[in-house]
Amino acid sequence: MAVASEYSVHQLLQALLDEHLTEPARAFWTKAQSQIVDGARGQAFANLLAMASRHAKRQPLGLTDTELAAAEGALPGWSPRAWNRLELLRINLILVRPDLEQASFAEEFEALFRFADEGETCALYRSLPLLPRGERFTWRAAEACRTNMLTVFEAVALDSPYPVTHFDDTAWHQLVIKALFLDCPLYRVSGLDQRLTPELTRMALDWAEERHSAGRHYHLGLWLCLGPHHPERVRQFLDTHWPEATTMEQQAMLLAAARAGQAQWLASVEPADPKVLPYWQNATAGRSEQAQFAPLFAERPSA
Repeated sequence: MAVASEYSVHQLLQALLDEHLTEPARAFWTKAQSQIVDGARGQAFANLLAMASRHAKRQPLGLTDTELAAAEGALPGWSPRAWNRLELLRINLILVRPDLEQASFAEEFEALFRFADEGETCALYRSLPLLPRGERFTWRAAEACRTNMLTVFEAVALDSPYPVTHFDDTAWHQLVIKALFLDCPLYRVSGLDQRLTPELTRMALDWAEERHSAGRHYHLGLWLCLGPHHPERVRQFLDTHWPEATTMEQQAMLLAAARAGQAQWLASVEPADPKVLPYWQNATAGRSEQAQFAPLFAERPSA
């Protein structure tokens, strides 16, 4: 499938429907789309979201690099790479509503959460960055960050520019620290580089020191939370943990040191391990943005 980089989100989603849905599912989509445009609301609309599960399964889309690049080009910070086919169908049903900007939609959207199952709930949350006037749904998005359901939390927290765009500092910090606590792949928290605040670094260091005192290990995500703040504390933390760090932890620590502006520390630890050396070279060259951490999470099931 060829996807032009200049695709809009709407065009990209239509292309994904054509590419990834079966013929019966596309027939359902065409009929349901017509019903929604003609005014299917309330329970009728909720029924269409529920009935979608008869026509599309929770199978990964398996998007190509070209499709992923088109998504990033259409909406920076957004990616449907974790979507399944059923979510693709349900989110398109939501987005086809002609009243998306009206109060009636906001009221119905909120009502849908009350009776939604887990799959429907994830689809509703994944639609947030694609809805107009997203500021109407910040309370709802923050609710997802308080859940203990990992799938629901990740539907809001990962691959979406919604939190970094609409969350205040308190909600943003809570999201990142919870992602750290849940061992989520933090390199997929869109905008982390732009909102790496002193408070966030302090909270991450507090969390890590508590775990160290309890004899527990750190998640790799910790190292993405260290920015150019609290330099003495960060330097001490790096000094303490470098000797006992695994190869993967050393790779992450080098990138973290660069993010924290620890140039002298980087110069003092030139590694000989060929698996670690490329990360040291990237770090000393200033290539330490969150995307640089992606290979470290590549073999993790949730990444």
